[in-house]
Amino acid sequence: MRKRSFFGLSKPCFHYELATDAAAEPAVIPTPETVTLYIKQELKRTSNSLKVGTPVKTGQRLALNADDEICAISSVTGTVCAVAPFLADYGKAWTAVTIKTAAGDTPDTEFSEASLEPSLESLNRYLAACPGEPAITPLMDERNPVHTIVVYGGNADLLIDTSLYVLKHSAEALNAGIEVLRKATGIENIVIVVPEESVQNYSGHLDARIQPFPRQYPFAQPLMVLFNLTGRLPDEKGIAPMGVHFICAEAVATIGQAFSSGRLPVEKTVAVFDKNGTRHLARARVGTPVGVLLKTFGVEINDQDKIIFGGPMTGKAIYSEDLPIGPDTDAILVQDKSVIPLYSDYPCINCGDCVRICPANVPVNLLVRFLEAGQYTEGADLYDLYSCIECGLCSYVCVSRIPIYQYIKLAKYELGRTLSAEEMNEQ
Repeated sequence: MRKRSFFGLSKPCFHYELATDAAAEPAVIPTPETVTLYIKQELKRTSNSLKVGTPVKTGQRLALNADDEICAISSVTGTVCAVAPFLADYGKAWTAVTIKTAAGDTPDTEFSEASLEPSLESLNRYLAACPGEPAITPLMDERNPVHTIVVYGGNADLLIDTSLYVLKHSAEALNAGIEVLRKATGIENIVIVVPEESVQNYSGHLDARIQPFPRQYPFAQPLMVLFNLTGRLPDEKGIAPMGVHFICAEAVATIGQAFSSGRLPVEKTVAVFDKNGTRHLARARVGTPVGVLLKTFGVEINDQDKIIFGGPMTGKAIYSEDLPIGPDTDAILVQDKSVIPLYSDYPCINCGDCVRICPANVPVNLLVRFLEAGQYTEGADLYDLYSCIECGLCSYVCVSRIPIYQYIKLAKYELGRTLSAEEMNEQ
């Protein structure tokens, strides 16, 4: 598929948070009565060995079957009280495991032996479902060897300050995680990207090369960082063939904590934004229902209010306070129904605002017409779908309120699924 590089960069007026802006100390959320964890694998009741009534320990690896690579990590000690199918984004079939918590924590010891000698196998088996959700599988792909690990010290969206908090308060764990990654992968070229105004805060404290990025949004977007590092953007095959792997700061700190202590971390740092825009920083067990966090900070949800996982530009709405925070949940944003910008099916009026705001100079007004019609391949071939860095600015400025960002994400997902199917057929 044809793809062109940036011709220039526009300069939106939004700015990221700085490390000095990050809240000093998060509120510790009490362990809830139940937690729900997702195993990113379809539930097949005829074969799974994880059943209701199974006792679990804190930090225990939970898989549908003992030999399965995909798992969740129990964040509490208790008993499995429900195992049910869960329909995730884009129709993905997952399994939801609900655990009724017991008083106190009994730590699982399986990981302690694996922590004595770091390896990619142990990282992938135990850490991939921990806070920050470290993506380990790409580091094991012999067909696309990784030569550079980018530790993501910024946050992709506005308002969110999880990575900044980790950078400021968990330097020791971060350095330990970097050392583990070096031992397990043999990769020496590790880069930490941070806001340029904060470089002096980290130089000499972190055991990796510091790479600054401008504070203006969307320069901390992973694809924007990739372009600034390499001068290129990925095509339909993704980042893997480029030899660069992204991993967020919290994930690296999680790795460091795990191998230093011999126990898997089970608590997640989450930023909570109430209806007034006030930011609260929380530390909660993975799997804690969203409603528990909102209640802690006095946030009341009324009919037609919106709860969003993530930031205002690229976050996704959820439909219930009972849904849990996951290992990758960095922020919860609540909008009052009176300020929610509604999407519509009103046609594009060719105002050109999306084209002018796009940092990658994608002809968005033309691209979205193909994506609305489900003509994803044509949109990618003719109008630079893969040049999109997924910043959401086009949706933000759209006068017609077309959900452009969602169309683009769906198109990339469907094309990726098609490509994977073709590769499977060729093998």
